[in-house]
Amino acid sequence: MNIRPLQDRIIVERVEEETTTAGGIIIPDTVSKEKPQEGVVVAAGKGKVTPEGKVLPLDVKTGDKVLFGKYAGSEIKVDGKEYLIMREDDILGVVE
Repeated sequence: MNIRPLQDRIIVERVEEETTTAGGIIIPDTVSKEKPQEGVVVAAGKGKVTPEGKVLPLDVKTGDKVLFGKYAGSEIKVDGKEYLIMREDDILGVVE
């Protein structure tokens, strides 16, 4: 990827949800699917800069699986792939 996010911004690649149920039933794509609210951090900035000039490091790092709000971030397209770019504040939690 040729993009480096600035300050407290991160770039997230959405993770597609499973299309089968626990019982093995396959859910077709024609069922109204919402965009997943889970993704993997592919790039992260250095951190947020305080008014005093100090840099506060981010709590997330590249490779973390995160949950975010339904309307969080801005969609971007790089090399034919879709990503979300958002601030660290838009992340609701890290899946461990």
